[in-house]
Amino acid sequence: MAFIKVNKKGLLVSVVIILALLIDQIIKIEVKTGMPLGGQIHITDWFYIKFIENNGMAYGMTFINKPVLSVFRIVLISLLGWYICRQVKTGARTFYIIVLGLVFAGALGNLIDCMFYGLVFSGSSPYFTSYLVPFGEGYSGFLTGRVVDMFYFPLIVTTWPEWVPVCGGDEFVFFSPIFNFADSCISVGFVLLVLFCRQELAQLSSDSKKSTRRDEPK
Repeated sequence: MAFIKVNKKGLLVSVVIILALLIDQIIKIEVKTGMPLGGQIHITDWFYIKFIENNGMAYGMTFINKPVLSVFRIVLISLLGWYICRQVKTGARTFYIIVLGLVFAGALGNLIDCMFYGLVFSGSSPYFTSYLVPFGEGYSGFLTGRVVDMFYFPLIVTTWPEWVPVCGGDEFVFFSPIFNFADSCISVGFVLLVLFCRQELAQLSSDSKKSTRRDEPK
């Protein structure tokens, strides 16, 4: 019976990961091949589809060299995948495993952009749309492709008061980051982990501390 439960949990998290990856990649490919760089579609005054690309992490952040960042991502995603498999085998709570799967799928979705988009797509431009090219003839090399972002929610658009130092009179937009479905999976997953998986996170922290103590030289 335990064996069947473990397999059901593994199947469930696999379906979640595959579905999240498919949704993410379908949206990205549609935007990349159907819109010029910087193009936007007005859905409502507070929601736009706006096509941009970035070299960094979630929500366009960047602080290290791109190939190094990509290798770092591969290591982290591999560790997370190993941890999810371990949780499935040990019969961890289904909700916890699914939330971890969301984070894994989001991280892997953006990694796919970095690994392969530069190899299979032509470069995007404000003047024309990108298109598929023979493998290896794209705009960049392996691990150096750019991540496609498109969801833009300018919930509040106003200007800073003139009396505010430095930025007085400048435009202020809340919420200004442009992100993709993969970023959403990561963010929602982390929020759910913090709100509803505190026991598992506490256990993970405890296990990490015990492992560190065992590895310390005596």
